[in-house]
Amino acid sequence: MTPSVDIPIIAAHPPTYSHPGDAGADLVAAEAVRLEPGERALVGTGVRIALPEGYAAFVVPRSGLAAKHGITVVNAPGTVDAGYRGEIKVCLLNTDAREAYEIAVGDRIAQLIIMPVTIAQFLPVEELPDSVRGEGGFGSTGYVGGSVEGMGRSAAR
Repeated sequence: MTPSVDIPIIAAHPPTYSHPGDAGADLVAAEAVRLEPGERALVGTGVRIALPEGYAAFVVPRSGLAAKHGITVVNAPGTVDAGYRGEIKVCLLNTDAREAYEIAVGDRIAQLIIMPVTIAQFLPVEELPDSVRGEGGFGSTGYVGGSVEGMGRSAAR
């Protein structure tokens, strides 16, 4: 059984899970917005929540909107901290270069994922322990269909 947490909420249209076992609950638009090609807008959901300490909510794009219309969440994932009590708004971006996209009141625009979070205790040190990866950063593990220089193999990470 999946654990659950009670979240106090004020919303005319609370987020809902489309299927059993879904990680994200659908957030709907509380206002109509037209997104021109390349335009972004902050879209209200009318949802206000009180997360318990030790939890955060993350606003993520809907895969269907992204794949079919190029609509994504600009700051994905958007983070809702436990102490925030204001309306959850979604910063949407139309990545389509040619077509505008109309958002109507009640349209599903993003998903909300509730997760426990760990609070880190940052410990200043003079040196970090070694690791297999070391300082390898962006692109250091290669890409699908390409060769990683110096490794002589195709990488799929």
